[in-house]
Amino acid sequence: MKIISCIEPGKLEYRDIPEPVCPPGHSIIKIRRIGICGTDIHAFGGTQPYFSYPRVLGHELAAEFVEGDSQQLRKGDIVTVIPYQHCGSCIACRNGNTNCCQNMKVIGVHTDGGMAEFLVVPSHLLLPAAGLAPDMLALVEPFAIAAHAVRRAAILPDENVLVIGAGPIGLATMEMASVAGANVLAIDVNDNRLTWAKKIAGVKIAINAFDDHLDEKLREATDGDMPAVVIDATGNLNAINNAFRFMSHAGRYVLVGLQKGTIGFSHPEFHKREGTLLSSRNATRKDFDHVLENIRIGRINPEHYITHKIHFDNMVQEFPSLITDEGIVKAMINLDQDDVSS
Repeated sequence: MKIISCIEPGKLEYRDIPEPVCPPGHSIIKIRRIGICGTDIHAFGGTQPYFSYPRVLGHELAAEFVEGDSQQLRKGDIVTVIPYQHCGSCIACRNGNTNCCQNMKVIGVHTDGGMAEFLVVPSHLLLPAAGLAPDMLALVEPFAIAAHAVRRAAILPDENVLVIGAGPIGLATMEMASVAGANVLAIDVNDNRLTWAKKIAGVKIAINAFDDHLDEKLREATDGDMPAVVIDATGNLNAINNAFRFMSHAGRYVLVGLQKGTIGFSHPEFHKREGTLLSSRNATRKDFDHVLENIRIGRINPEHYITHKIHFDNMVQEFPSLITDEGIVKAMINLDQDDVSS
């Protein structure tokens, strides 16, 4: 079968390897769609933490069940994948926090991922999704990350929630915060992304981070309170450090974006607010189920985020251009053989 391997930063190549065999407790799936996320782009660029090369990327997946020991799936059933392989025995897993397992291995990051024709995965990580289109199904994972961040923030109805960063995770977080009943505000440096935030993510107030009156506009939009919840989805150190000042008193600050550096902030300013600082990593099955339910009832539609489609056979050639394309929100890789021109 054919795979796409990231050999080293800046280099992807096709390779032919034997088709996988199915060990006990696992299933073989045939990949239909792969969403390209920031993790893949950072890995290609050499800036992804916890990463080694060579690696087959890809963890936002829609696939067909081929074979395995799952009792609820039949050959040809459409599935998505929870890509977080947890140990089940560490303190996090014992307490149900499988998303931050002490021995976590994420498919496409720590182990080879879905940029392949077939993939072997633990059977318990497969989620059946009859009736959902593959394009939509491949984006359940980033929406689950957003849903987990919103759950960590413990958002109350009508609370003012500021999401910083209008990339795919940020946009999904804005939408899931809206589902939770929040009044959502957005900040980004890209006006095109802010337009998307208003168009598809339920945001009424979107402000460019370089606006000279940024703080004043946030205060005005929140009736003088400032946001009760601030969520960073940039992973940018300056953005993370600067956003502490946006918190209301008794506010919560949730870090979804990941940064290699050291966070720095004024302790007195944070302390007088009695602020709460949280990180949010990955997602649990509960978050995946929540997203799937919201898709099924039509409350969210992840397909709206897809701006670029690439066929697997053209991926190596076209992938580098995605990094510099400012108009991209979400790119989707298609492996269907009847659509080789997309």
